[in-house]
Amino acid sequence: MTERSAAPYAGLGPDQVLDAVAAAGFEPDGRLLALPSYENRVYQVGIEDGPGLVAKFYRPQRWSDAAIAEEQAFACELAGAELPVVAPIAVDGHHLLRHGGFRYALYPRRGGRAPELESSEHLAWIGRLLARIHAVGSRGSFAHRGRIDAETYVRAPARTVIASGLLPDLHHGRYRALTAALAERIDEAFASVAPRTLRLHGDCHAGNVLWTDAGPHFVDLDDARTGPAIQDLWMLAPSAEALDALLEGYAEFRDFDWSERRLIEPLRTMRQIHWAGWVAARWHDPAFPAAFAQVGEARWWDQHLADLAEALDRLDGAAH
Repeated sequence: MTERSAAPYAGLGPDQVLDAVAAAGFEPDGRLLALPSYENRVYQVGIEDGPGLVAKFYRPQRWSDAAIAEEQAFACELAGAELPVVAPIAVDGHHLLRHGGFRYALYPRRGGRAPELESSEHLAWIGRLLARIHAVGSRGSFAHRGRIDAETYVRAPARTVIASGLLPDLHHGRYRALTAALAERIDEAFASVAPRTLRLHGDCHAGNVLWTDAGPHFVDLDDARTGPAIQDLWMLAPSAEALDALLEGYAEFRDFDWSERRLIEPLRTMRQIHWAGWVAARWHDPAFPAAFAQVGEARWWDQHLADLAEALDRLDGAAH
């Protein structure tokens, strides 16, 4: 493992962040605030005589340049369609910038508060916007960003967990059997629904939707992938009633395949397994053991396997 992969942001301090912003032609005023992010490093930067910016430094070796370019182009396409998506700023015609060995992008600062997911009015509003986002997403395709499927979200993270050393040895056999069975059930569920796939936000949870008096706007397309429309809806619905409100708004602008509701439980399970694999893959980054210390304990894995067994029971029950 290289020094960069073991501590990918060791060379990124406040001075380097400010220098990168200055190199893009802006004049930082010295104010710098780290924003919550584990995968990348994101900072709010004050600018002399102008509105603040957000600087996003991409995790080394995660996405290829081509994949980042697709994410940025999709955000710009959505913003160009007058959708409330925060898109990167072009500097000399480029959105993907480089400085000090890091790739980064600059965004206009757009604040906001969490949406009220108990409000049918807020949910319908979000649903209408997601329908319009998906209408744009359906016009093209990703070539470099991958798909939301069992290989990406179950089999690959399971291999990472096994190789990481975090999972206690006595659980290896059961974990392999559970994740293999879950991947099979998920493949079957997707095959039975055969959903239309399109370019998605990909990680559309409440933290990536910010609300202002003008309504919601969407941030952070870092996990944009190809998948079914329901992927961008289910995480915003804490109840069946909330999902109905979202879909009521959605249907005003775009047809929804109601059979995709059967994919919610598979997608929920995929997210659980993917999250464990993500933490295992990043365990060498000092930020991860500090933030997710519980994953280093055997009892966390005991509970994770119990959760996976319950998920398998639910998927088996839904299939009959």
